[in-house]
Amino acid sequence: MLLGKIVGTAVATIKTPELAGVKLLIVQLVNKQLEPIGNLQVAADATQAGYGDIVFMVRAREAAMALENTFVPVDLAAIGVVDTVDVDTSIKNFELPSGYTQFA
Repeated sequence: MLLGKIVGTAVATIKTPELAGVKLLIVQLVNKQLEPIGNLQVAADATQAGYGDIVFMVRAREAAMALENTFVPVDLAAIGVVDTVDVDTSIKNFELPSGYTQFA
């Protein structure tokens, strides 16, 4: 899952029929300290989120499955609105070093 902050909406008057009625959000990805990372993304809204909300999102097939019509050409969807983010500051890095895996 990804965290992001809604910074706007996108309006598409011409789109695939399966996306009729689906709100498109402009989302800035954020890290665990809620600092912006990467480029702006467009996400389908499955939560009725609004401007300024922090949302958690899924990609790929899971994004399409989050919508009412699950067979849609969507690869990023906002699936929840975040109320708070609490991070254990003693943990410096959540990523494994290159070449390592979490599986034995």
